[in-house]
Amino acid sequence: MAKVAVIGEEPRVVGFGLAGALVLPADGSEAVRAAWRSLDDDVAVVVLTERAARFLREETSSWPLRVVMPP
Repeated sequence: MAKVAVIGEEPRVVGFGLAGALVLPADGSEAVRAAWRSLDDDVAVVVLTERAARFLREETSSWPLRVVMPP
C-alpha cells in the first residue's frame, strides 16, 4: 500500500502523524534534502511546507507526487 509522507517544520507537520502519514520534521535545507533522500519506494505522495518545497526546487524527479501546503 502506498504511503503519504510530510516534510517540513515540526510545528506544521507533526499533526499529520495522527492521520497515519510518515512525518519527517526538517527545519533547514540539509535536513529537508536528507528527509527527501530517505523516502522509501512505497511513498506515493509527499506533502511539503512552503519552506521545504523551496529547498527541493532543484529536485527534478516526478515521483513521488509533491503537494505544497498553503502558507
